[in-house]
This record gives sequence, structure tokens and C-alpha cells, in this order.
Amino acid sequence: MKTYLITGGAGFIGANMVLYLLRKYTDIRIINLDALTYAGNMENLQQAEGDGRHVFVHGDVGDKALVARLLREHDPDCVIHFAAESHVDRSIADPMIFVDTNVRGTVNLLQCCKEAWYDPAQRSWRPGKKYIQVSTDEVYGALGPEGYFTETTPLNPHSPYSASKAAADHYVMAFHDTYGMSVNITRCSNNYGPRQAPEKLIPLMIHNAQTHQPLPVYGDGLQVRDWLYVEDHCKAIDLVATAGRSGEIYNVGGHNERTNLFIVETIIDQVGRRLHDSEINEGLIRHVADRPGHDRRYGIDSAKIRADLGWYPETAFEDGIVKTIDWYLDNPQWVRHATSGAYQDYYANMYENRR
Repeated sequence: MKTYLITGGAGFIGANMVLYLLRKYTDIRIINLDALTYAGNMENLQQAEGDGRHVFVHGDVGDKALVARLLREHDPDCVIHFAAESHVDRSIADPMIFVDTNVRGTVNLLQCCKEAWYDPAQRSWRPGKKYIQVSTDEVYGALGPEGYFTETTPLNPHSPYSASKAAADHYVMAFHDTYGMSVNITRCSNNYGPRQAPEKLIPLMIHNAQTHQPLPVYGDGLQVRDWLYVEDHCKAIDLVATAGRSGEIYNVGGHNERTNLFIVETIIDQVGRRLHDSEINEGLIRHVADRPGHDRRYGIDSAKIRADLGWYPETAFEDGIVKTIDWYLDNPQWVRHATSGAYQDYYANMYENRR
């Protein structure tokens, strides 16, 4: 039975990864460590309730004693590190939280893995152990209208969020180069799909369109992102966990480049038609002041993971966005809970007071 320690497994991508692994494998055990901050949501894991293969632990990846104990008691074969502060707007408002979670938390996890897996007397690593860092294409910075990020593109982060992820990536590779730890880094494009926190573009626009609220679009809305359906991302990470070569970085992209404005217009059309509501129209769009340091375009070259591991994105954006919208419309209780309480204050600070 293969055992995984998954950090941030109650968040958007982490929870989808947990559910994907439980569906795919029978001989598996998952230790799920999550601090349950605003992005962690136990409702994301409802499908895993009662499944003895899944053990949830409420705690912080920066807690050395806790992480060391989990590694000692459960002896995972693979650590997949999702836990991170991930929203650029929040990083602009408070960079230190991103340093604490994304940098210090990652280094703590790496050090705990080293202490559990490395025998200094024998100068050897326990066989079969692997650490996977789930990163982002934002560490590369911005692209012009042409070209794509490859794994050898120099890191050039432009926001406190992407800077913290780039720093974490450097530490991961340092543990590989200095100590010989078996590691991989995956760098993905913008994910979308079920269970994503409503502060992110697609769930934000679905919720606001459904409730006839303004649809806030930064600047001219012509920023370009490559959109990756979350289950395709989970499949890529699974392949890297089982067959990725130690020390390698793999870019994971959806080959679905779209402008933010196109995304918003698509959501208006799809939600309006599903709800038969003519008031859901482009008149809801509100252009607001652009985000500081907003990267204009991202684009991922996934040739390496395709050639090495046979992965490719299976979900076209036109299909994935329909499945995503259907999930949010079919899960009103999840949406209601996710958009209550502190989210209302956050939304007011981000958009209602923005000029």
C-alpha cells in the first residue's frame, strides 16, 4: 500500500487531488495535512468521509513537531506539497503571510523529510521516497505576445506571491543538489474547476453573475492566461509522483490561452442561458483599476512532460468551463458557505472600494 502525505489537501487543487487518487487507486493511504485557513474547506472532502484510506490532520505545515510526527508515524512514500497562500491580491496586501507559509513552511517540510529519510551515518537516502513541490507558471514572470515558458526559462517573479513560490522552488532544488533528496517540481498554468475558492476569477464571476452583482474586471481585461482543468493537473501530478525523474521540473499547461475578458463573457453567456435569465448580460461588467504589477500574458510549453511521461491535457476549455459552471450551480450550499463571513469583507476591500 502506497502512502502519501498531502499538504493543503482541503484546498482547491489539493482536495481534487485527494479525491482523484482515492478514485483511481484502491491500495492507497492518504495523510491530509491542512491548516484550514480561508482557502481550506472541509466541504471539499465530503466524498472522502468515511473512507478509511484518508486521514485528515488539522495543522500547519510550518509546525516542525507535527510534521516530524506525521512522517515518523505514517512513513509516507511520497510527499506532495500543495499548501500555500496563492492569491496575488492577498500577497500585495500582506506579503509576510506568503513568506511564512510558502517559504518557511516549505523549508520546514523539506527539512523534516530530510531528517526522516536520510541516514547521515550511511550517507544514504531511504529508497522509494519522493518529495513533489506543486508550483506555478507565475514564477517565470510575464511573456510578450509570442513564445512560451519552458522549464529552463529564468525565474523572474513580479508579485509577492510569485516571489514566495520562486523562493520555495529554489529551496527544493537546493535540497536536491546539496543533499541528494529525490524531488520534482511541477509548474502549472491557471487551474479551474470544482471547489475553487470564490476569490479566484472563474468562481467569482459565476457567483456574481448568478446573483446579478457587478463583474469586476482588472484594467482592459485583455491579460492572457493558459487555463488548465484541475483534473488534468491531478493526472499530471500523479504521473510525476510515479514516474518523474528525480531532480526534474515539469511544466503543466492546458493549451487553452484566453483573455480574462473572454472568460468573463463566456461565463455570462453560459450562466445566463442555463438560468434562462436575460439580466445576466455584459452590462454587469465593471472595469476596475488594474492590479499593481499585473503580468500581461502567461503561456506554458508542456512538451517535456508529454515526451517524458505521456501526459497531455484532455479537457478543452469549452468543455471544462461547462463542467465547472454546472458544478457551482449544482452546489449552492457550498457556494453559500464559501461566500459568507470574512469573504464579504475581503470582497468589499478588493472590489467595492476600488476605483
